[in-house]
Order: sequence, then C-alpha cells, then structure tokens
Amino acid sequence: MSDVVPIKLACLDLAGTTVGDIAMVERAFAEAIATQGIVPGTGAYARAMVHVHRSRGCPKIDVFRGIFPDNEAQAQAANLTFERSYEGTLERAGLVPMPGVLEVLDKLRGSGVKLAVITGFSRSTLSRVLSVLGWHDRIDLAISPEDAGGRGRPWPDMVLHAVLRSGVEDVRQVAVAGDAESDMLCGRRAGASVVAGVMTGVHSRERLLKGGATHILDSIADLPSLILSDDVGDTQVSPPAR
Repeated sequence: MSDVVPIKLACLDLAGTTVGDIAMVERAFAEAIATQGIVPGTGAYARAMVHVHRSRGCPKIDVFRGIFPDNEAQAQAANLTFERSYEGTLERAGLVPMPGVLEVLDKLRGSGVKLAVITGFSRSTLSRVLSVLGWHDRIDLAISPEDAGGRGRPWPDMVLHAVLRSGVEDVRQVAVAGDAESDMLCGRRAGASVVAGVMTGVHSRERLLKGGATHILDSIADLPSLILSDDVGDTQVSPPAR
C-alpha cells in the first residue's frame, strides 16, 4: 500500500509553463528599461537583462526595484510601462497556450484536483491574461502577489494563500509547476510534496534543481501522469530542501 499523500491542489505558473509568451515578456521588460534611459547596446542594459532573466517568476515590481535599487519612483515608472507594453501586446497578438495545456487542465479538474494559477504579474495584468485566454471556467483560483499580501515568489505566500482559499488540509497535498528557479523555491518553502520544474521556459535543468525541484518535466503535458500516479514519491530527482 502506498503512503504517498494524494495531490488535491495544483499551482501552475503562466509564462513559460502554461502559456508560451516568453518573448512578449522579454520585449515588455526591454521597453520598460529603455524608457528609463537604459538602452540596448550598453553595458547597463546587458546587466539589467541578466537581472531580468535571473529574477523570472518574481513580482515584476520587485524585478524593477532590483534594477533601480535607489529609486522607487523609477522602478514604479518602469513597472507601469511594462504593464502597458505587455497588455498592449496581448490585445494585438493574443496568447497561445502551451501544447496540451487545455487537456491538462481538464484532466486534473476531472480527477478532483483543484487548479490555481500563480504569477508574478500584477492583479490587473493577470485579469487581462485570463480574459484573453478564456480560462475563468477552467481554473479554481488565480493569484497575484497582491492577493497574497504583496509577497510573490520566491516567497511561499501565493501557494499558501491558494491552500487556504481552496480548503486543502495539508500542504503535502499540493503540487507546484513552473519554469523558473523562483517557482521551485516558492513550492519548496510552502511545503508542497511535488515541485515540478518544466523545461519549456527560461531556466535550465540545473537552475531548477538548484531551486529545489523534486521532478523535472519536459512540458506541462507530463504533469497529470506525475501527480495522478501512486508513484510520485519514487521518482524525485532533487536532494532534500535546504
């Protein structure tokens, strides 16, 4: 008899995990940084974009605070430009779900697993994304950093907020899936028993394992077979959380 705790809540990232909009996000970051005088071709721009890459999955305002550490007004201005740029692109080009993701959502919910989308986007941007995707009826919760008291990834707050709102009794009944190191840190700090690194996004297998991934998946399409299996605990790939 297996002693594995069944998964009752799946917390899924957006960009790079369930939605293929990495290039759109990168362009919005580049445009936002450029409006603050950091333009392509300069060392400052290269350093800023390295910071963006390392910070993927974190709240966007926190990313800009890292780029402009001594100027909150500049960080806020860059964040506003990011949101306008990204949302404008959404309206023009739409969004494309990752291959198989709609089947994943339907299969998990059909198996009794509650679904939460967690993201580093602001509440307003998240609402726009869900409207464009038409996912309101496919998920149970959509959580931005603002919904969890203002702390986004790598803090555990958004996952724990999803646990409280969904009525899940035990954090071990949670699976977290994302493509960034911050997703992995968030999931491990929240106590999720499955923290799946998805190889369709920005960070390498090594970065995902460094963040504490318990499993590595080629894509989000592999998630149902993992978390609906009785053998989840037998296929972990990472060392224990530090």
